[in-house]
Amino acid sequence: MKPMMKNALALAVNLAIFSSVAQAQSEETTPSKSAELETITVTAQKRVQNIQEVPISIATLSGQEFDSLFASGQDIMSIALHVPGLYAESSNGRAAPRFYIRGLGNVDFDLAASQPVSIIMDEVVQENVVLKSFPLFDVQQVEVLRGPQGTLFGRNTTAGIIKFDTVKPTESFEGYAKLGYGSYNTLNFEGAVGGELATNLSGRISVLSQNRDDWIDNGYTGEDDAFGGYHENAWRAQLLYRPSDDFSALLNLHGRDLDGTASVFHANVFDTGSNDLNNNYDRDKVYYDGGDNNPQSYEGFGGSLKLDWSLDTFSITSITAFESAEGSSRGDIDGGVYTTDTSINVPEGIDYDIYLADTDFDGTPDTPVLTFPGTITVSSVTEDMADVSQFTQEIRFASLTKGPFQWQFGAFYFDSDLDVETDSYASYGFLGNPAQNTIINQENTTWAIFGQGSYDLTEDFNLTLGVRYTDDEKSFHVKQYGQLMVDLGTTSIDPIDVSDDNISWELSGTYTLNNDAILYGRVASGFRAQSIQARDVAFQLEPSVADSETILSYELGYKADLLDKRLRLNTGVFYYTVDDLQLSAIGGASNSNQLLNADKGEGYGFEVDLEFLVTENLLLTAGYSLNKTEIQDADLATAPCGSGLCTVTDPLNADGLAIIDGNPFQSAPETTFNATLRYGYPVANGEVFIYTDYVYQGETNMALYESKEFRTDGQFELGLRVGYENYDHNYTIALFGRNITDEDNVKGFIDFSNNTGFVNDPAIWGIEGKIMFF
Repeated sequence: MKPMMKNALALAVNLAIFSSVAQAQSEETTPSKSAELETITVTAQKRVQNIQEVPISIATLSGQEFDSLFASGQDIMSIALHVPGLYAESSNGRAAPRFYIRGLGNVDFDLAASQPVSIIMDEVVQENVVLKSFPLFDVQQVEVLRGPQGTLFGRNTTAGIIKFDTVKPTESFEGYAKLGYGSYNTLNFEGAVGGELATNLSGRISVLSQNRDDWIDNGYTGEDDAFGGYHENAWRAQLLYRPSDDFSALLNLHGRDLDGTASVFHANVFDTGSNDLNNNYDRDKVYYDGGDNNPQSYEGFGGSLKLDWSLDTFSITSITAFESAEGSSRGDIDGGVYTTDTSINVPEGIDYDIYLADTDFDGTPDTPVLTFPGTITVSSVTEDMADVSQFTQEIRFASLTKGPFQWQFGAFYFDSDLDVETDSYASYGFLGNPAQNTIINQENTTWAIFGQGSYDLTEDFNLTLGVRYTDDEKSFHVKQYGQLMVDLGTTSIDPIDVSDDNISWELSGTYTLNNDAILYGRVASGFRAQSIQARDVAFQLEPSVADSETILSYELGYKADLLDKRLRLNTGVFYYTVDDLQLSAIGGASNSNQLLNADKGEGYGFEVDLEFLVTENLLLTAGYSLNKTEIQDADLATAPCGSGLCTVTDPLNADGLAIIDGNPFQSAPETTFNATLRYGYPVANGEVFIYTDYVYQGETNMALYESKEFRTDGQFELGLRVGYENYDHNYTIALFGRNITDEDNVKGFIDFSNNTGFVNDPAIWGIEGKIMFF
């Protein structure tokens, strides 16, 4: 189905829902004065504030949105596109998400990759990509802060942050249990219970279990339901000690255990000259001769202790935390079959090729090989293991007075250690030699001091100034040389030590138009520390280093509660430049993973967030973003696809490299759109409700270079939830559907061996029940 027809169908579904809802409430009167949107409080500036008063572009997710998004057992990436300007993808299954805000992100799949979008869980930064994937459950609210947040949240926030706050213990007994069942034997349980344990001491325990059976067949081995499933369990235990109104101590311990399937790659699903999925693509079947059905397993454990003191005129907050994770992922990266047994019967309708290849690496292509689907130029199986730990300490002081001047200042310390182990022979597709693996180590130490002051110049105008000094050090060395390196005589990779410091700052002003509307302006800088990429060490290449990138961002915005607080409209325009933009050149003819610095990157656009309480029972929300980005470096070039099967539209230099000057940022959707509708029809003891959500992803160039094959446009997903909520007995039962039109949306590609692609989850239908007790 063509993108235009798909979107027309989705629009028709939404219109049909809206029409039926409109008819159902046609006799209702205009909402009374008491019917208004709920006030949303955020901690974007490490203070509790009304979202409408904060001079930052912020969007939130909670409540009904979470119930719908995670009913089918989705992971953290499911929040993507449900906030304007926010995108996420991964080629590492459920273990290493990559986030983008306003077009700025990093496509690097390596377990040591740095990101310009920071994930904050219960006020603790999750720096490593594996730590960023901790499951979401018992969540109070998600805040997405768009634009640089370097002053209060530090380095590696040049794009913004995503801040998750979980439900905290209370003295009152309360809890809930939620159980859902859906397609592919998807079974999910989430629950929490908490309350007073002793005088001044309360606690809360939260648990999650997400499960799905394997459902993808391996057509090469003949194994049905070989992979695609997962089993994810996670927990959180919290103790809150509050002996007085002036002091509290919150202890948070949490863990996870994931056993599932890494990303599933489909070989040659794009014909040369087209980005449409072709006849080689089958969501339910692949043809793998390696990868052991792409297993993935990770365990994680962490904890934090937050201490709060309230003195006469100021407060003191200390947060001490540690996080750790360990696990591995293995995958058939070429996504197909590469074999010297040319007598194998290729399945009917599947493209194949037979050609002479240099299988013994002596420089002479003299061995016949059979590949399918399509032509596969390199056999590739990858296995990587990570062992990461981090320690953080933050202390801050904040004013408690009610005068025109408010202030806060503090210090931050971060220390991490990461081992990445790579099976070199598996990655080259060699068989029968488990060999000694390559192990590299990276250490990172950062410290910072920061401060922010806010002053009411008049009753209507507030000015905020913040500054942060950061010192960052990184080191790299090879802990163990793999057998492949030993065989080829590469056992002398020099250690690397890099360091940098930076002063980030922000200046914002807020002008109050009236009690329900503000105008704001913000200028902010940010700092993404230097990066070391050492994955290529296992394959006889030197590690690469990228210099620090810095961003300067300008933003103007308007926030208003209109129509007696039934309509909330938040909008902003932005422009930013990034100096020494960090990029990752992955795959291509060199089949490598190298860091680059572009001279400059530029981005501009706008966002709109809208909520409209049409009646007491009908709520509509919508969001739109435009994100125009451009790489600016006349001399920067990168290797195009290694298979020779893609159609590069960039000019090539004398070395055959694609010149990427003027290209958009990689995997940066130019536009995004999201909308939800919730209608509740009152019945005895409760209501019957319908909730639907829609997300749209505009044109996206997935590679650094531009080609006809590796770009997407017009992809969307539609969700639905219909149920009954009983107010007297505090339970809900609902039917749900995710990706209800079963869209095959391309999420990424691999270009060094063939035109490989990977896609989103299929349609999931199910039923869910929830009961709350207090």
